[in-house]
Amino acid sequence: MKNQQSNYKSENTCQRGLFWFRHDLRLHDNAAISALCDEVSQVTFVYILDDKNFTPNSFGISPMGEHRHTFLLQTLIDLKRKLAKLGHELLVVKGSAAECLVELLRFGLYTHLGVSQYCGYDETAELNTVKRFFEKLTVIETSTFGLFEAQSLPFSIEEMPDVFSPFRRKVEKHCEPLAVHPTIERLPPSFTPAIDASFLVTLDLDLPEPSDLTFIGGETAALSHLNKYLFAWHAAATYKETRNALDTWKDSTKLSAFLANGSLSVREVMRQVHHFEETVEKNDSTYWIYFELLWREFFHWLQCKYGAKWFRFSGIQGKKPSTSHCPETFAQWCEGKTGYPIVDACMRQLAETGYMSNRGRQLVASCFVHELRQDWRYGAAWFEHQLVDYDVGSNWGNWLYLAGVGSDPRGHRQFNLQKQTEIYDPEGQFRNKWL
Repeated sequence: MKNQQSNYKSENTCQRGLFWFRHDLRLHDNAAISALCDEVSQVTFVYILDDKNFTPNSFGISPMGEHRHTFLLQTLIDLKRKLAKLGHELLVVKGSAAECLVELLRFGLYTHLGVSQYCGYDETAELNTVKRFFEKLTVIETSTFGLFEAQSLPFSIEEMPDVFSPFRRKVEKHCEPLAVHPTIERLPPSFTPAIDASFLVTLDLDLPEPSDLTFIGGETAALSHLNKYLFAWHAAATYKETRNALDTWKDSTKLSAFLANGSLSVREVMRQVHHFEETVEKNDSTYWIYFELLWREFFHWLQCKYGAKWFRFSGIQGKKPSTSHCPETFAQWCEGKTGYPIVDACMRQLAETGYMSNRGRQLVASCFVHELRQDWRYGAAWFEHQLVDYDVGSNWGNWLYLAGVGSDPRGHRQFNLQKQTEIYDPEGQFRNKWL
């Protein structure tokens, strides 16, 4: 990568770039921005609030609910402020992602489009649509999402293991997380295209004060939380023992929402964890943070391998579960009225906060598929709507896993709800709080 401080093109080369933010809403460790800016003399930054996220899908659910929407707007405000300090505006546009992008590229007469690589099925399709409209457009795709690039993996995506354990063993043996890219501190001059103001979104939401006990969106909050979790609370030293707690803020990393929209880089997380290991403590818990991030990595690349199968009833295994969809049962599960206390408490927590512990997610998904015998895709779609930390790879990958049509080598994963309750809520404090 060229030195971002001194190698931007001079203005008279007439190269103009549009950078499309998607799941990379940050200036730290964002090589995609530098890769575009190294090739252009003017640049525009845009984020598109896609209409399809607010329109009911085939399951009758709008993909983006209130919690994630608020978190996203907070993140965009923070990013807008950071870009403004570098002399740039963040255009936030509402509409169809592909259509908005085509219009922007036409009106702005751009020569280059910069994006972060992303394996999501819809994101890939949208970018391919744009490419078909502009044969001469130079598209610069750069890896920013994961710990590794596709070419650095010890196997091709088509031949990667479908089961996590062999994936992990090969990756741990042959791969090291990629280095963190320098924070963006200088940019080429700004270019603002003529655009109908009716398509622009005004970000006028006031950012709440930083809090240790709730999710607040943005790169600033993300880096602050990571630093507190590691070096103020020293919570990484006990992560493995505490991560299954159902309702305690400091017992798990709470990094997932920042990682999901890219306001925090997973490579920066690992850099800071390694620093914690060198200066504070290295143990099974600090390793387990890496272990869990490998699950995120695994699902990210597995969705790339299987494409549309990621969302099919028969999953990546091509076998249909013996479940069905009952609207009444589904509504009871969503509202936390199944009659299983631990499940109902978790579902009400999700509805109010937009978050649920990893253990809770496994329990409610297992109940949905096995006790209630429901079509797993509706559960995944409800999680997509509710979760502040929704990520297409991890969410749908875990639901595939629990439904027995994904990467679980045993075929399905059913939890004994009574036993799980006795282990994780023996005194009933969690159930009393949310029921």
